[in-house]
Amino acid sequence: MFPATPVRPPTLSSPPSIASNKRRRRRRDEYGRRGRRRRAGIFLPLLLRIILLPTFPPRGIAVLVASSLPSRSDLLISPLSSSSRCFLSSDRCGMASFQPLGGSSRAGRVLGPALDKIIRNASWRKHSDLVAACKSALDRLDSLSDSPDPSPLLGIPPDEANFVLNPIVLAVDSARFKVAEPAFECAQKLFSHGLFRGDIHLEADADDATPRSATSRLLASICRCGGTGDEAIELAMLRVLIASVRSHFVLIRDECLTQIVRSCYNVYLGSHSGFNQLCAKLVLAQIVVINYTRVEADAMDVKIRIVSIVDMIDLSDRNLSDSTLVQAAQNFINEAMGGSDADPLPSKSYKEEGSRQLESANGEEAINGGGLSTIRENGLFLFKNLCKLSMKFATPDNPEDPLLLRGKVLALELLKIAIETAGPFWRANERFLGAIKQYLCLSLLKNSALSAMSVYQLLCTIFLALMSKFRPALKEELGIFFPMLVLRILENILQPSFLQKMIVVNFLEKICQDPQIIIDIFVNYDCDVNAPNIFERFVNGLLKTALGVPAGSVTSLSTAQDTTLRNESVKCLTGVIKSMSIWMDQQLRIGDFAPQSLDNQPSAEILAALIGEEAGVLDYDLNSDANHELYDTATLEQRRAYKLEFQKGVSLFNKKPLKGIEFLIKTKKIGASSEEVASFLKNASGLSATMIGDYLGDRDEFCLRVMHAYVDTMNFEGMNFGEAIRFFLRGFRLPGEAQKIDRIMEKFAERYCKCNPSSFASADTAYVLAYSVIMLNTDAHNNMVKDKMSKAEFIRNNRGIDDGKDLSEDYLGSLYDQIVKNEIKISADFPATPNKQPSSINKLLGFDNIFDLVHWQQAEEKALGANDLLIRHIQEQFKEKSGKSESMFYAVTDVSILRFMMEVCWAPMMAAFSVTLDQSDDKSATTQGLQGFRYAVHVTSVMHMQTQRDAFVTSVAKFTYLHCAADMKQKNVDAVKAIISIAIEDGNYLQESWEHIITCLSRAEHLHLLGEGAPPDASLFTALLTEAEDNKSQKTQAVSVKKKGNALQNPAVMAAVRGGTYDSASVGIKASALVTPDQIKSFISNLNLLDQIGSFELNHIFTHSQRLNGEAIVAFVQALCKVSMTELQSPTEPRVFCLTKIVEIAHYNMNRIRLVWSCIWHVLSEYFVSVGLSENLSVAIFVMDSLRQLAMKFLEREELANYNFQNEFLRPFLVVMQNSSSSEIRELIVRCISQMVMGRVNHVKSGWKSVFMVFTVAATDERKSIVLLAFETMEKIVRDCFSYITETETMIFTDCVKCLIAFTNSRFNNDVSLNAIAFIRYCAVKLAEGGFVCYDKSTEGHLGNGDAFDENLSEKDDQTFFWLPLLDGLSMLTSDTRPTIRKGAMEVLFDILKDHGHLFPPTFWNNIIKSVIYHMFNNTQEITVHEVLLHDSQYLQDNSWKSETDTLAAKCLIDLFVRYFDVIRSQLGNVVAIVTSYLISPYKQYANTGMAALLHLTGHLGRKLSEEEWKDTLITLKNSTVSTLPIFSSITKIMQDIEIPNRHSDMEKSSDNETIEDDEEKARMETTPYAIVRMKNYISLQLQIVQVVTKVYEVNRKCLSAAHVSILLEILTTIASHSSEVRGQTAMQLKFQKACSLLEIPGPPVVHFENESHQNLLKVLQTLLIEDRFLSNELKIESQVVMTCQNMFQIYLNCAGKLTDEDSDIRPKLHWIVPLNANKKEELDARTSLVVLSLQVLGSLEKDSLRRNLRIIFPSLVNLISCEHSSSKVKNALFDIFHSSIGPHIMTL
Repeated sequence: MFPATPVRPPTLSSPPSIASNKRRRRRRDEYGRRGRRRRAGIFLPLLLRIILLPTFPPRGIAVLVASSLPSRSDLLISPLSSSSRCFLSSDRCGMASFQPLGGSSRAGRVLGPALDKIIRNASWRKHSDLVAACKSALDRLDSLSDSPDPSPLLGIPPDEANFVLNPIVLAVDSARFKVAEPAFECAQKLFSHGLFRGDIHLEADADDATPRSATSRLLASICRCGGTGDEAIELAMLRVLIASVRSHFVLIRDECLTQIVRSCYNVYLGSHSGFNQLCAKLVLAQIVVINYTRVEADAMDVKIRIVSIVDMIDLSDRNLSDSTLVQAAQNFINEAMGGSDADPLPSKSYKEEGSRQLESANGEEAINGGGLSTIRENGLFLFKNLCKLSMKFATPDNPEDPLLLRGKVLALELLKIAIETAGPFWRANERFLGAIKQYLCLSLLKNSALSAMSVYQLLCTIFLALMSKFRPALKEELGIFFPMLVLRILENILQPSFLQKMIVVNFLEKICQDPQIIIDIFVNYDCDVNAPNIFERFVNGLLKTALGVPAGSVTSLSTAQDTTLRNESVKCLTGVIKSMSIWMDQQLRIGDFAPQSLDNQPSAEILAALIGEEAGVLDYDLNSDANHELYDTATLEQRRAYKLEFQKGVSLFNKKPLKGIEFLIKTKKIGASSEEVASFLKNASGLSATMIGDYLGDRDEFCLRVMHAYVDTMNFEGMNFGEAIRFFLRGFRLPGEAQKIDRIMEKFAERYCKCNPSSFASADTAYVLAYSVIMLNTDAHNNMVKDKMSKAEFIRNNRGIDDGKDLSEDYLGSLYDQIVKNEIKISADFPATPNKQPSSINKLLGFDNIFDLVHWQQAEEKALGANDLLIRHIQEQFKEKSGKSESMFYAVTDVSILRFMMEVCWAPMMAAFSVTLDQSDDKSATTQGLQGFRYAVHVTSVMHMQTQRDAFVTSVAKFTYLHCAADMKQKNVDAVKAIISIAIEDGNYLQESWEHIITCLSRAEHLHLLGEGAPPDASLFTALLTEAEDNKSQKTQAVSVKKKGNALQNPAVMAAVRGGTYDSASVGIKASALVTPDQIKSFISNLNLLDQIGSFELNHIFTHSQRLNGEAIVAFVQALCKVSMTELQSPTEPRVFCLTKIVEIAHYNMNRIRLVWSCIWHVLSEYFVSVGLSENLSVAIFVMDSLRQLAMKFLEREELANYNFQNEFLRPFLVVMQNSSSSEIRELIVRCISQMVMGRVNHVKSGWKSVFMVFTVAATDERKSIVLLAFETMEKIVRDCFSYITETETMIFTDCVKCLIAFTNSRFNNDVSLNAIAFIRYCAVKLAEGGFVCYDKSTEGHLGNGDAFDENLSEKDDQTFFWLPLLDGLSMLTSDTRPTIRKGAMEVLFDILKDHGHLFPPTFWNNIIKSVIYHMFNNTQEITVHEVLLHDSQYLQDNSWKSETDTLAAKCLIDLFVRYFDVIRSQLGNVVAIVTSYLISPYKQYANTGMAALLHLTGHLGRKLSEEEWKDTLITLKNSTVSTLPIFSSITKIMQDIEIPNRHSDMEKSSDNETIEDDEEKARMETTPYAIVRMKNYISLQLQIVQVVTKVYEVNRKCLSAAHVSILLEILTTIASHSSEVRGQTAMQLKFQKACSLLEIPGPPVVHFENESHQNLLKVLQTLLIEDRFLSNELKIESQVVMTCQNMFQIYLNCAGKLTDEDSDIRPKLHWIVPLNANKKEELDARTSLVVLSLQVLGSLEKDSLRRNLRIIFPSLVNLISCEHSSSKVKNALFDIFHSSIGPHIMTL
């Protein structure tokens, strides 16, 4: 194809001599004379035509004039010659037949002038044939016109084309520039103007070796000019060649295209002109661009980009250092590509027709051939040849041939351009992809062994282009080349080649410019079990480079080189994380608006930078490939996890094989069978060959099975023994232990013999021979063995091993020769990288300025080429991959993949960026480090990787050095700027990291204040400096630290200079450290650095908070509050920076949606509460005042009805008010609330709730001033602003009432309490007036007592719920110990009920009675029923206030019940129960109240009560009466345990027992009065009941039925019977008499009790008997009367000592009557009235009744006559009854 040895450039001649200068002057004079003649020859034909002008028509004038003007090349032709015949041919045509030179055809008008020039420039003797051919051609052209037939030369018939072009070919072959120049120009025009048509190829005739086509002959002749050495001819040739290739009417085929490339190649390699070399290189590059642009479009007429000299990156090309040559060469190619399209010769229609013909022919050929079109076949052919050219290596005789290296570099450059030009078609077509895999990858592999830096750089550039465009199709190949080309160099830390490593780093930087490449690398390699972890390795490699050479290590790098590499590595890592960030942002934006598509690619500007900064825009559409698919993140996560676990098992195997296999089986990464384990050992990558051998040789049973399965997988059939053992040892390394080797070789021998049964007599032979071969291999190839084993010795050592027979000596000798000549390579774990490479570079070269800084006098630094072992290893990998199916390429669009990537790279990046910021002061390096942190924070924040995000943010915050400002540098200021940038741009995702950012802002602001000399924030809390002089002195001390030299007296500055740790709450913790003036000076200087960050930048973060999303603003506020807490809790210098910002932030964000604002305020509320309860009073006051300011701003906003935001906003005031122990804070809160309410009363809505709750708490405060201040405000609110209270939410009314009720409990001033009660009445009036919004039952379910609600209330009764708290509060006040308050509350309560009760529905009345009224009577009922015996007479004295209230309450209750009886009739039973509880009270005042209440109730309602209601009422009274009877039993029990001493006997007691008796008597005498009092109260209670029953009957007897009267009589009878029972307890009566005698107090009125109870019973019976005969008969009152009277007579007789008839029979008969003592007489006197009443009742009986009962009562009457009486009243009564009633009956007998 191409010549093996290119043409050598001629040697440069010596400087010109004086003689040559003289010759030059003579030549110049001759040229002057020729010029004059030439000008004459130019203008003479024009003159002749002007003379003959009238003979031509007007249309031909322009043609004649144009044809008369010579071209640019005509100016170089000799004087007028035979050319005049071309302009005017009168001998043949005459004057009328004039035509242009070359005839009328289009091609002739180009060929004619060129042939004429050739004739004039040619030598008549030397080039006679040429001149004759030109004349003949001219004559032929004159006779030709444009022909429509297809022809290689447009307009010329095909058979004439060869003839007219033959002179041009001869002129080119002349190798004389003057003669050849017109031919070159003519050829260029013919190609440029599209006059050449069709295919051009080098097909030859069978007989002749010359080309068949004239066009091919011409192009071949032009190509042969490349070896002439003439610079002008070389340039002319290049112009023609680029024109021929550029023409879209000519398709140059196969070898012809190869010949063109070869010619340009020879010019580049052989020309002694640097300009020509550059032009040739550009022409070649342009040819490649043209071809592969057409390949993509599969068309000839395509838009072609012009190559640029910057596309050539060959470092060894010296011409690139001459800017003049570079510019001239660029102009040359620009002119060649852009100067000829303006020629109007071919019409547009004809051009299109020719293009269509050519493309149609190409298409037909492609269809007929069933493959690629001709255009694409040419491109494929050229690509293969370029790859082959790049693989030409020097001969062993001249291993460092520079010319060959230049050619190789040029070929690689052209391949680079070809790959860059490739588009979607390349990435989809299998043949092109196959060519890349077969040829280009092989070229890359072979050239990687070279040490030329330019070659390595080109390899990296080509590899970059492959990665950019062919990732899906070349997944396996790229995965193999990446570690070899990139990672191998990157991971060499100690002895790298500086330039080579710079190339690698630059390569990685360019990769990072396309984010998709980074993502695809991770997805397809780091997440693929069968692929290397490329992303992880190159990130770790960059980390190692960024960290630099370890201390104490020997390296080939200078300090400057190491620093440069470190900085570039950090820059590259920054590019990696930046790329990830850009990709993430792209995906998120795409996901928001449209589905993710694989067609979305980076912009053209980004892609153009992938290969070089000036590279053209390339097509990077990777998505036309079929060999890829979208992958979901969940599946990818599983693959990644699988790989990590698999690698963990492999790593464990490489340390401990047995545990590694066990782990892999346990995690189900491999099967548990021996065959599956053997397959794993044989096929898995990354396993240590040594460990495989060690495992296979282990004696464990399972290991033995695995080893057997491993060997059984090998097929040794047909292999000789040497090949077999070599193949066997390829997969592992033999262990060092003999027993392990023995087991392995034994199995090998068995397997070999099985595969080759006829090879040996037995397996023992193979076993022994295998040992011998291994020993021979070691002996022959180990340098430590001096005496090598000979062939004879080897044969001798193996005699008799074949079952006692010898193996053939030829066989053993052949085996010996194989081993000795070709060592059995024991499998190594991995080829090692060379540790040291000498470097001869003397000056640091910056890669970005490599073209300007290269000095050719220096020895070029060589790259570290891949060694042979590595290349062979890769070749084996290619072979293995070729036999397998192509792996799938995965594409991911889910940003979740970044989480896995960050888990891999965040720690290395953190280390690299941190070390750079910590150790380097270089501006660019620190900038890159901060940018890396910036992008890392962005990615981790958006991906919600909290740990990683906090780590990055914390690192940046620490590098600000704001905690130790004296040590700050410019990089630390830049870190502050980075913190601000992070806060502004990533605020939505920072969450907990906001704390670190706000801490930095706080410290920066503190340093700004120190620099400005502002007073510390602690001065805001100081209340000591109140005088004006102190304030003045304080202001004069605030001198700017920056302007004041002596800052040693400022403690705040001293603390800042001392500094502290980042985590310390405040700076200056090293209080004992001394501060020097130098430190102060440094500190002030650093403050000047901080001036770069103004207050605007700091405040921008807070003003920017309005743009944060809902979740972010909450996190921001949380962090701000946390930092503010730290600031305020400082024991020495509390600061308010964050506190003021909290107020600002709250103000800025008030307009957010309510849901977000609620979350914000929830955080702020807790903060204000926490700080408001601070032990530091000044801080708490400041915070509360800040909250007041914020609340005032908040209350400026309108709030809609039924919202609760104001209430939540003001809640911190309430919480602090409830929990603060400081009276100053509480008073401040009251004042703040008062100010807010009175200032914003028209805006307060739900906030009233908190306002009233604050005042409620204030009402119970310990300080009088707070109570009075709160009530003063409350008074204004109720009087002046009552309408606002219920404007939007009527439930606030209840809070207002509760607040007033709280003030009624004020213990400082009764006036406050009374006024509060009055305001409650006012509220009731307002409530009664109406106008409230209906109550929403779904809210606020805590009004009053929840138990009191009735679920059956209708909606129209909703408003009545507001009455409950009001009434319930007043009800509670009725238990107040203050009489005025108690009375006032009681009056107001019942007045409200009376005045507004008509508004209440029955159900609400029930609630009132249950929750309000019953509350006042609970204590009364409990005392009566359960605790009677626990009270004594002192109760009424101690609780007189309560008795008065209870009395009033009972009266008011009955009045209220009577008034609204029709509404609350259902509560009759409860009211009666309350009244009866009073009635049966053991205390007289209560009993009287109960009696009056019951009488009042029955008196007013008697006629309204139904029979059932009367019955229930009376039964209640009866039950209450019965419940009192057990009291007597208790009294009796008490008296039984008491022994009443006899006063006389006590005097006779001996003095020995005096002490004991005194104690016992004292105890008895303490209990006895209690029993006496209880007995008296009990009797009084029973008599009260008797009176009530009697009066109820008397008042309501007309309303009572028989059943009702029966109940009343039952009550009276029960009490009367009980009284007799009480009187019958003589022992107890005797004790009472003794006790009363000793105590000198009257005894219990037992007799009176009995008399009164019977007397009332008789009166009622008498009334019934006299006034209601019908009822009397129904109830059998007559018999009851008789029995009662009989009982009374019997009691009297017993008292008088008169025995009845029954008693007289039992007792002995008395012989005399003893007179009654005084006591008996007194008792008789007391019973006289009862007996008299009984006699009167009997006397009032009707005659028939008396007659019927006379038999019963007569004996008693007789006894009365005979007994002693204390008064004559009994006798008189007896007289009356006998006289008026009994006598008449007796008389009638």
